[in-house]
Amino acid sequence: MMRTAIILAAGQGTRMKSAMPKVMHRLAGRPMVNHLIASCAGVFDRVVVVVGPGMPELERAVAPHATVVQAERLGTGHAARMAAPQLEGFSGDVAVLYGDNPLITAATLERLVAARAGADLTLLAMRPADPARYGRLVQAADGAVERIVEWADASEAERAIGLCNAGVVCGAWADLSRWLAALKNDNRQGEFYLTDVVGAAHAEGRRTEAVEAPEAELRGINTRVELAQAEAEVQARLREAAMLGGATLVQPGSVTLSWDTRLGQDVVVEPQVVFSPGVTVEDGVAIRAFSHLEQCVVRRGAIIGPYARLRPGTEVGEGAHVGNFVELKAAHLGAGAKANHLSYLGDATIGAGANIGAGTITCNYDGVNKHRTEIGAGAFIGSDTALVAPVRVGARAITAAGSVVTEEVPDDAMAIARGRQVNKPGRGVKGKS
Repeated sequence: MMRTAIILAAGQGTRMKSAMPKVMHRLAGRPMVNHLIASCAGVFDRVVVVVGPGMPELERAVAPHATVVQAERLGTGHAARMAAPQLEGFSGDVAVLYGDNPLITAATLERLVAARAGADLTLLAMRPADPARYGRLVQAADGAVERIVEWADASEAERAIGLCNAGVVCGAWADLSRWLAALKNDNRQGEFYLTDVVGAAHAEGRRTEAVEAPEAELRGINTRVELAQAEAEVQARLREAAMLGGATLVQPGSVTLSWDTRLGQDVVVEPQVVFSPGVTVEDGVAIRAFSHLEQCVVRRGAIIGPYARLRPGTEVGEGAHVGNFVELKAAHLGAGAKANHLSYLGDATIGAGANIGAGTITCNYDGVNKHRTEIGAGAFIGSDTALVAPVRVGARAITAAGSVVTEEVPDDAMAIARGRQVNKPGRGVKGKS
């Protein structure tokens, strides 16, 4: 049977105090809605996202999935109705989810749809430590859910119920579309509640079952405080997966990973390391403390840091060393090459086995364009060398310390490009008594 997920994502994020749509706020380096889409990918055949008006950045973020616009925000039930034109003629199951519930796992969604074998409608539920203002599930003696009552509309007895609604429902679209069309807004908020489809199903004698999942998965994100709590949960999952995959995190709680960080086996990550999106680290690499990596590749057996920064477009070759206070940007550091301290290497290709002395910089920007520097295999770049791109230093060539290199250095040559030292006898003590 075909399955479709409708993700409600039209919220403006007023409580976030942000001009950005709520579901565009990031967890582990990507918008929270994309975490939910990723969980849906292996469970549903199609995803439709309901967005608000004037949210082109959100539409781009969820592409290539279909989007529909909820022009008026009249409640969750109204938002789900907006997807109806995208589902014309569809006869399979549909689940309605919320873009600000990004921590739901694919395994939980599988349980939600599997439970449909014994029920006409299924929903996700939890037993939070603090039920707070969640909607409560009212159940019959056999456990079937009869209705969901929102906290604002609940009696004191109903508010005492511990089983809470997580908002997600799943049913046959033929039924769900009919129940959505019949929703009324005769409640304190004057909104069309998605949760009222449970009462509609019960009125037809249909069975609704709750599928319980941990609160950590089902919590919603409405404030930046809750966003930080969700980030902590995502980081815990990512760290656990990295360690189970064979990486050592010396102090796991201090390491920040991104959703797509790839760490090979026998990688050792020291404390206070940050992985921004787009990083792949192969087997046997050591990432020393306080390093920051972004959109880069580190090949097998390399050593990075401490206090190193690898910026987008960088590739560090097998067995290469990038030491303390070294920054690489769009640079390829060849196998076995070393840049051990205090250097900036931007838009550069450094050959295998080359040695980059302390204080070396590639002067890659002329104020208008970026230019590349090429350093050949086995070259030795003396300390405090400035390489003014575009420029090439040949294989096995040497630059003298303190040189400003503006012209090609041939293979096996030595370049000295600095002013001559002049000593002035007696001037060192002039003026002193």
